[in-house]
Amino acid sequence: MENKRVIEVFTAGCSVCQPTVDLVKSMACSSCQVIVYDLSKPCDTEECLDKVKQYGVQSLPAVAVNGVLLDCCQQKGVSVDELTRAGLGEPALA
Repeated sequence: MENKRVIEVFTAGCSVCQPTVDLVKSMACSSCQVIVYDLSKPCDTEECLDKVKQYGVQSLPAVAVNGVLLDCCQQKGVSVDELTRAGLGEPALA
């Protein structure tokens, strides 16, 4: 039995995410199984939403390989600190 590398791509089904899907598919070899989760569509099962929570996906697109969210996809979500540094909640200066 051949070992497969499982690559999971989480996408919003938009033109911003599509290049990542295309890149992953173009780089995949015969040892790769690519699964694309389009979160803009209702999931047939809770599997994709469970994986989003399990992997800690906070922004899209995101890629996990063999059950591990890639470093480039971690901690990129919206944060209170980042919003505060951008001035949210404070009056704009003229």
